[in-house]
Amino acid sequence: MTGPPPLSGLRVLEFAGLAPGPFAGLMLADYGATVLRVDRALPVKKHPSDLPPPTEDLLTRRKTSIAVNLKSASGVDLIKRIVKDIDIIVDPYRPGVLEKLGLGPDVLLNINPRIIIGRMTGFRRDGKYKHMAGHDINYIAVSGVLSMLGRKDEKPSPPLNILGDFAGGGATLFQGLLLALLARQRSGQGQVVEANMVDGSAYLTTFPRLALKTSIFSRPRGENLLDSGCPYYDTYETKDGKYVAVGALEPQFFARLIKGLGLEGKGLEETREDRSTWSSLKNSLESCFIRKTRAEWEEIFDGTDACVTPVLGMRELETGHNREGDQRPSVVLSETPSLAIKRGALDRSVCTGQGNGVCGDGWSSRGLRPHDGGEQTLREWMGWQPGRDISLQDGGLVMGRSSKL
Repeated sequence: MTGPPPLSGLRVLEFAGLAPGPFAGLMLADYGATVLRVDRALPVKKHPSDLPPPTEDLLTRRKTSIAVNLKSASGVDLIKRIVKDIDIIVDPYRPGVLEKLGLGPDVLLNINPRIIIGRMTGFRRDGKYKHMAGHDINYIAVSGVLSMLGRKDEKPSPPLNILGDFAGGGATLFQGLLLALLARQRSGQGQVVEANMVDGSAYLTTFPRLALKTSIFSRPRGENLLDSGCPYYDTYETKDGKYVAVGALEPQFFARLIKGLGLEGKGLEETREDRSTWSSLKNSLESCFIRKTRAEWEEIFDGTDACVTPVLGMRELETGHNREGDQRPSVVLSETPSLAIKRGALDRSVCTGQGNGVCGDGWSSRGLRPHDGGEQTLREWMGWQPGRDISLQDGGLVMGRSSKL
């Protein structure tokens, strides 16, 4: 019998933001933590039942929300009262914002010495860009990562906002929060966890950076083994306008690739590492793959060690019953699995998590409305009752009674 998710019982206060901070909160929630998002106060709203539309944040599953005016003394006081009884704060703001609100780390740790304060910024807090605005593309640009991405004779190409915002940002912050939780088990003390997307993305690029001084990555962008320079580590168009991915780096995998393409007996196995042959070899592979549909190539290569797979689109993963498109936890814990993403039976495999799953199955999000469910979370955490302990004032939650509730 499986036990509860490993972060069950942890209480997290997430100040509203976009992308990396909410992603860290989502990961905490998926593994059992209760996450309460703090949204801006909405002065036109008089009662939580009159909810505004969802915010732009889509990374909201399992979270609830309260709206608070952090620029008012009453709003700051509410946060300080909550801080006494929680474990983690997620701070997505630029450097100095929480301090200006009177909620800097020194204040928070004085209120609750066990609290862990996770701070997420784009640029380094002590770097030359610390006071500048930016986005994922800017952070991976100054980290050096962006310079390595792209094809020969083309400009650097960002991989959406996956590398900075999510891998180097939110997931890195999540890792830091887990480390701080482990440290707290030994010391009993909380601490500040600072993550930024410059150092996070640079750390993820440790291997390619070190490989720059080896034959693997010593050439200009787009001319190396793993950056589309090598013909047997690239993508190819098929007859139906779709694509396959080829990663046949090792000799035995390359031999299987050549066999599947019908190119045996041409001496390609002996010359594959000769870079002077790469251009002609790429032309040969292009000519082969364009002759059949992607499905036909799947019939040839599925179940083999040729390292050839279809490039699947998100829409076909979502709807294709013969594809592995069900969204699952990022790691499987055999005894204390994550909460499930895809809806299904309670007696499910631990590979898919535990519990009922969420609406949208990880393919769509309804977002989260400010004030939605937050009062219930405060009732469970603090025992507070609306109208007795908390009330709305100018669209923001404050301590105290109100005749309006």
